[in-house]
This record gives sequence, C-alpha cells and structure tokens, in this order.
Amino acid sequence: MTTRDIAASLHRAQTVLQRHPEMGLHDDTPATARWQGGTRVATRHGNGTEVASDMPAELGGTGDLITPGWLFRAGLASCAATTIAMAAIEQGIVLTQLEVLARSRTDTRGLLGMADAGGVRVAAAPQDVQLLVRIAAPGVSSQRLRALVEEGCCRSPVPSAVQGALALDVQVEDIGA
Repeated sequence: MTTRDIAASLHRAQTVLQRHPEMGLHDDTPATARWQGGTRVATRHGNGTEVASDMPAELGGTGDLITPGWLFRAGLASCAATTIAMAAIEQGIVLTQLEVLARSRTDTRGLLGMADAGGVRVAAAPQDVQLLVRIAAPGVSSQRLRALVEEGCCRSPVPSAVQGALALDVQVEDIGA
C-alpha cells in the first residue's frame, strides 16, 4: 500500500468516525496464552499467528525463546512506530528513517514475589520505561519531527496505556481439572 493509499484510508476512517463516533469503540482482538509446561507459553492471535515465550535459564526456563517482558517492549516500540508513521503520512512528511527502541528496567525480585529490606513487596512492573526514537525526513526541522513523535506517541494505544497506568481487570474462571 502506498503512502497515498494509507493517507486516503486514514482520511476515510476519520470521516466515518466524525459522523458516527460510536463506531470508534470496539473490542480488540484478544490474545490467548496457553501454558506449554515449565515456563513456556504459546500466545495465539485470532488469525492463527502464534508467538512462543519462555523465561531465561536463571529463572527456570530454557532461555532459547523471547520473554513476555520483551513482548511488552516489542508491542510498545511497534505501536509507537506505527502511529508515528501514520501521523507523518497524514501530515505529508516523507520519512527516510524511523526506528523506535523500547527499553525498561525491572527488578527481578518483583517477579519472584520478594520483599525489599524493609519488608515491602517489590513491584513486578518495570521501574522505568523509555522510548528512543530515531527519525529522519529531508527538509523537516528537528522541532517539527519532535512534535510529530509526540503526536504519534499520544495517539498510540500501547504507550498511552503505559503512560496512563491503565487499571487491569483480572477475572478468574475455574474450569476444574
């Protein structure tokens, strides 16, 4: 699909949603994770795509697959890159490079359910999350590119969820043995 086609698609979607804002709210495709034994998990998309994950050897896994934490960072980086590219297309900015690096820092004690020296449970969530965006577009000022990145990240569902510390509703269904 060309950038012109993408811009037209985005414009059509905006036009429809301006007329019918109720159409904007929809259920996202669920991800179904199935335990495969040990610390291996296979996560499946509704279209059949499957991603396998495992923990590093020092945490009981084999260390030969990606970790769930890496999948989180991958989702963060790819979502931000996608919405930045979409915003660039809408604004007529021709990108020659766009790369988003997602980094985080996590205390493994939280994953293991441990407490700190004061007896307070260590958080399992990353303590900080960063995005490094490398971007280039001929003839576009650094200031405009920075604004483009900020706009793209504000419109990006995964970075927005992280920034807003979205509440997680956990429901448990006991299906028996």
